[in-house]
Amino acid sequence: MPKLAYQVITPERRRTAVVFASPHSGRDYPWSFVRKSVLDTQMIRSSEDAFVDDLFEAAPSFGAPLLKACAPRAFIDYNRSADELDPALIDGMAKGKALNPRVASGLGVVPRVVAGGRAIYRGKMPMSEAQRRIETYWQPYHQKLQELLDASHREFGMSILVDCHSMPHEAVDSVARLGAKRPDVVLGDRFGAAADEEVVEQIERALVNAGLRVVRNTPFAGAYTAQHYGRPSRGQHAVQIEIDRSIYMNEKMIRPNGNFKAFKALLEGVIADITRFGARKIPLAAE
Repeated sequence: MPKLAYQVITPERRRTAVVFASPHSGRDYPWSFVRKSVLDTQMIRSSEDAFVDDLFEAAPSFGAPLLKACAPRAFIDYNRSADELDPALIDGMAKGKALNPRVASGLGVVPRVVAGGRAIYRGKMPMSEAQRRIETYWQPYHQKLQELLDASHREFGMSILVDCHSMPHEAVDSVARLGAKRPDVVLGDRFGAAADEEVVEQIERALVNAGLRVVRNTPFAGAYTAQHYGRPSRGQHAVQIEIDRSIYMNEKMIRPNGNFKAFKALLEGVIADITRFGARKIPLAAE
């Protein structure tokens, strides 16, 4: 089992309502897990948002906490609901219930496949194993995330979750085929349901001012985290950031590329801009 569910890096003093989280960059692959898989570690890592936690590690220096997953996405997916269980993987589940597309494709809270639809296991696992992963990893992660957001709200009158992800380069092929320029970043706010427009605009502006091409909600509008934590009417906002992996890493080798340090430095400026916006101790006008 992975040693920890998460790690949280807290600033010396909270100076902003913003909380950064990286739910898919965990890379603690215990041998007991790899041994049960039909895949080698390199193939299992294909579903990982590799190095995203490293890219955003400057957040605490700007007064914002950074919540980092330790357990890998192939083991437990923090960006899914705890009830998104896959009957094709979990033994003993009743069949016949309609599944959402994520679960049906094998990407439930306990994933059945990694990138490219490659099966992780030879057969099924008992429900007790799935529940153990949820109770030991998923629940503590989300409890901590809500605690961080609540702390922001108490001090600043609002909270802003920036949920940090990366996407395969080909994930935005559909956007490019429509004749638009290929985006570097996709922002997901559940088409306005997860965050006020002013919050999304400020995050988008920070990225664009850094020279990045940004689109919203296509092809990623935000999954469980944005849907669950995005409560703008209560002053709790959630925005998902998806970054093209090819900008900073060799996707095939899962290694930082020659642009990694420069891109990380560029993101420090983006982080600084976002945290400054979240430093106000008043609710947004729309709330």
